Amino acid sequence: MLSDSEITKQVQPRPIGQIADKLGIDKDSLLPYGREMAKVNIQALQRPSNKQGRLILISATTPTSAGEGKTTTTIGLGQAFAKLGKSVCLALREPSLGPCLGMKGGATGGGYSQILPADRINLHFTGDFHAITSANNLLSAVIDNHIYQGNELNIDPRRVLWRRVVDMNDRSLRHIVLGLGGKLQGIPREGGFDISAASEVMAMLCLASSLDDFRLRLEKTLVAFTYSGDPVFAKQLQATGAMLALLRDAIHPNLVQSLEGVPTLVHGGPFANIAHGCNSLLATRLAQHYADWVITEAGFGFDLGAEKFFDIKCRIGNLDPQVVVLVTTTRALKLHGGQVQEKLGSKDLPALRKGLSNLDKHIENVRKFNKQSVVALNRFAGDNNEELALIEVHCRELNTPFALCNHYSSGGEGAIELAEQVMLAANQSQPYQPLYHLDLPVEEKVRIICREIYGADDVAFTKQAAKDLRQVQQLGFDHLPVCIAKAPGSLSDDPNLLGRPRNFNITVRGIQINSGAGFLVVLTGDILRMPGLPKHPSAEHWQLQKDGSILGLS
Repeated sequence: MLSDSEITKQVQPRPIGQIADKLGIDKDSLLPYGREMAKVNIQALQRPSNKQGRLILISATTPTSAGEGKTTTTIGLGQAFAKLGKSVCLALREPSLGPCLGMKGGATGGGYSQILPADRINLHFTGDFHAITSANNLLSAVIDNHIYQGNELNIDPRRVLWRRVVDMNDRSLRHIVLGLGGKLQGIPREGGFDISAASEVMAMLCLASSLDDFRLRLEKTLVAFTYSGDPVFAKQLQATGAMLALLRDAIHPNLVQSLEGVPTLVHGGPFANIAHGCNSLLATRLAQHYADWVITEAGFGFDLGAEKFFDIKCRIGNLDPQVVVLVTTTRALKLHGGQVQEKLGSKDLPALRKGLSNLDKHIENVRKFNKQSVVALNRFAGDNNEELALIEVHCRELNTPFALCNHYSSGGEGAIELAEQVMLAANQSQPYQPLYHLDLPVEEKVRIICREIYGADDVAFTKQAAKDLRQVQQLGFDHLPVCIAKAPGSLSDDPNLLGRPRNFNITVRGIQINSGAGFLVVLTGDILRMPGLPKHPSAEHWQLQKDGSILGLS
C-alpha cells in the first residue's frame, strides 16, 4: 500500500477555478491562493441558488488516540456521492499545527480519501490560524499596555481573563509570569498560553453569521474585571477594529478539492474537547447554498463534538442535519472491551463483544436528538472478518443501518454502500430537538448533558465552580448554552474509564464565560487548554525533500 504522500503525488489537482465551477461559484467571488486553493468571499451567499443543501453530520464512537477516521470517512462519503451523480460539497475544519507536529499527525484524510494540497492545508494553509493568533494576542498586548499606561479602566491585573495563544503544543507556556525585568517591562502578573484552536477568537469566527456579527462578538467579549468587580469587555479597550482588520481575510472560507475532485470548504478549527469542535457556520451555509448534499464532521466522539454541534452550532445557525454517521473500528471497540493498545490488531471476539457497549451508548445518544444514525465501520488492513461480521449483526439487531467502508483503500467506490444507506435514512429524517432548554439554570444544563450523554450519576461542582456559577448568574450569562471540556478518550471525565462507564460522577472545576462566542466553557476533570508533546512527536520524522515535499507528514 502506498503512503498518503505517495498517493497524492499520483494525482494532478484540477485548477481551483474548475472546482468552483462545479458548485456554480463565479470567479468574482474567488480569492485565489495559487493554482489549487482559494478563498470564497462570503458575499457569494447573497447570490441566487436552487440547491437543497441537505446536511449530513459525521461523528464517531469514543476514539483511540489515533482517531477512527472521521475525516477520511467524510471525504470518502463525499466522493461516493459524486460517483452516484449527486451535487455534493464537503465542509471540514482546518488542521491545527500543534497536533500535526505532535501525536495525531495531519487532518486531511488518508489513503484514497484525502483533500489536496494536503501538505499546505496541514501547515500554514491560507494563514487563518496565524490571523486568529495575531488578533488574539493583539488584544492581550492592548490589555497589558492599558494597565501599564495608567489603567484608566481600573483593571485588576489578578483578574485578567484573556490569555495569549500559540498554534503549537507547548506545555511550558500553560502558566507563566509576565512583566518581569523592572519598571519598563510592564506590570508583573500571572498569565499563560492556550493553543490557538482554543482561542475564543477561533470560536467566534466559527459561529459568526456575517462580518457584522463577527464584529459584535469581538466587541462583547469579556476580558477582565476591575478592582471593584465590574466586567471589562473588549470594546472598552478600542482594539476590536484592529482585530477585525487582522481577520479580514480569515473570515472567508477556503475552497480546495478531494483526490477525486469533490469541492471542499475547509474553514475554522476549534478543538472539540476544549471548544465546540465544528467548522465555521459560514462555510457550512456556503456549502448548503451551492450543493444538494453537504457532509461535515464534529470532533472526537459524539459525546463531545456532535453534542456541541446540535446544542450550540445548530441552535445558533438554525441548522438541522438529516443523518448522523457514526464511524467506528474494530480496534476502538476492542480497546473499550479491555484489549491492550499493543494488541488491537489481533483477533479478540470477547473484547469486541464487551466493547460494543460503547457503540450502543453513542447510538442511544443520537436518538436523543431525534436523529437516525448510520454506523460506518471503517475497515483497516488486517481486520478480522469474524469481528467485522459481529459488528454488522449487532447493528442489525439494534435496527441501525450499517455499512462496511473501504474508502481508505478504494476512494469513493469504497463508500458507495454507506452513501446509499445515508440517503435512505435522510428520507426519513425528523426535525432535531435540542437536549436542553436555554432558560434552565446552568447547573441543570450541565447535569442533563452529563447524565444523558455521558451516563453519569451526577455532577460535583468544586468551590471554584460554584463561585463561577454565581458570577455567571450575576452578569446575566446564565441563558447561554454550555460547552463542556472533558477528556476525549472516555465517556466520563476520567480517560481511564473505557467502554460504557457506569456509577460515576463528573467533576466540574471551573466555568469560563465566552460571551463573544456565546457559550459557557465548563471545565471538567484535568482537561487542559494547551496540549503537550508526546515523548516522540511526529516532528522527529519530518524531512524537507529537494522537490519541496515533506517526508513524514501524514
